[in-house]
Amino acid sequence: MQEITKETYLDWYENMFFWRKFEDKLAAVYIQQKVRGFLHLYNGQEAVLAGALHAMDLSKDKMITAYRNHVQPIGMGVDPRRVMAELYGKATGTSQGLGGSMHIFSKEHGFYGGHGIVGGQIPLGAGMAFGDKYNETGAVTLCYFGDGAARQGSLHETFNMAMTWKLPVVFVCENNGYAMGTSVERTANHTDIWKLGLGYEMPCGPVDGMNPIKVAEAFDEAIQRARRGDGPTFLEMKTYRYRGHSMSDAQHYRTKDEVKEYQKIDPITQVKNVILENGYASEEDIKEIDKRVKGLVAECEKFAEESPFPEKSLMYDAVYEQEDYPFLEHKL
Repeated sequence: MQEITKETYLDWYENMFFWRKFEDKLAAVYIQQKVRGFLHLYNGQEAVLAGALHAMDLSKDKMITAYRNHVQPIGMGVDPRRVMAELYGKATGTSQGLGGSMHIFSKEHGFYGGHGIVGGQIPLGAGMAFGDKYNETGAVTLCYFGDGAARQGSLHETFNMAMTWKLPVVFVCENNGYAMGTSVERTANHTDIWKLGLGYEMPCGPVDGMNPIKVAEAFDEAIQRARRGDGPTFLEMKTYRYRGHSMSDAQHYRTKDEVKEYQKIDPITQVKNVILENGYASEEDIKEIDKRVKGLVAECEKFAEESPFPEKSLMYDAVYEQEDYPFLEHKL
């Protein structure tokens, strides 16, 4: 694995802090009804993405996930202004405003969604990996899903095929404790989700998903295994979300004290402490980073606010086409 240096920690802090503030702004404008529909925030889970990006080869590796998907494309290289514009439903968004919160997508940057169907992305991730193996690209696909999706039948079908064909894919369960509002303890007679891989003799194991170093090390091993042609790995990232399942979640299933306990191991705070303890930066330097991050978030908001909505005709262009019906002109 590439070395974790002073610069790594500083990048981790700035990136994770930006992702957190970016979504805090989304929460604020959602309340103002500037962002509509559902909004599922990633607050608390940022170390999973930070560690993964450290281990990936962004020139060819791919990522696919569920609908908690705003910060991943930003980490992969997508312009955050376009991501925010997409949530606003604006024409300058990543999908011209037609995808919204749950369907961010960027083929250019190797990010393949944003999927609203629980577990729907699991077989798709394996299919992407099959394409890379067939075409000998050397790329690896990271396929994310939540603890609730781990109960879907498609997971078992996919695990079986992925092992049979030794596909270059890393399956990642981001276990944040609750499938919507249902705790893991209530969805099965076991709580170690990673053990599902044992039934397929798939390398698998739990990872501290609040620590980007532990995440990076686990991903590096899994990615190198896949790249060698040795097949998939299943990682259970034990993480936590500080906000509800979505913005409409009243969170009656957990206490405020529980959230506070997990905030004591906040990945952003952990990285900040390492930076200060090792003298990688001073408190003043940290304040400068914070200021820069807040300025970029404000820039994203301004871009989204000032961008135009797509023309209504675009809706028809995107969903309807018939060769023997030339009466609707298409622009896509």
